[in-house]
Amino acid sequence: MNLPLFPLSTTLYPGCPLDLQLFEPRYLDMISRCLKQGSGFGIVTIFEGREVGAAPSQLGEIGCEAIIKDWQQRSNGLLGIRVEGGRRFRILDTDVQRDQLVIGEIEWLEEPGERPLTARHDDLVALLSALVDHPMVTALNMKGDASGQQALGYQLAYLLPFEPAEKIELLSLSDPGERLDQLHALLSTLQE
Repeated sequence: MNLPLFPLSTTLYPGCPLDLQLFEPRYLDMISRCLKQGSGFGIVTIFEGREVGAAPSQLGEIGCEAIIKDWQQRSNGLLGIRVEGGRRFRILDTDVQRDQLVIGEIEWLEEPGERPLTARHDDLVALLSALVDHPMVTALNMKGDASGQQALGYQLAYLLPFEPAEKIELLSLSDPGERLDQLHALLSTLQE
């Protein structure tokens, strides 16, 4: 399957919101096509290159589908859209078009079913609850969904200040329990 890609220095996770401002013609055209077709696009993390101008030379191999939830013309004249993370995917190959839009040949990754939280996850639930009170998180209308291991892990991985490679690693994990264990380990290194 082919999917237009939007490379960012941010990593998107399933169920998480992201606000974008668009001004480059390649992305305005991409969003127009997505809105007409009722389809999404892929957000992938940049490892080498920039968000604007020429296509980045190195992208993360795992990305997340971006589903357009809302859009509006901003007072600065730019198009603002809010997306929500959908399915995860692996990039098999990429093709850079003449306008520098990157098209990815992708495969969708399997999502295991949601698993219940246990007492050993209480500290992570408390952390998410504290994070949703932050003004930047409030602006995204994140409610702090701690309904299960998958939801908790994705939201914490999205909100916490980990390195890009660590964020991609968390996104690539299929087992929600393993993701929460990895979050515990990464949080320990942040506190050192």
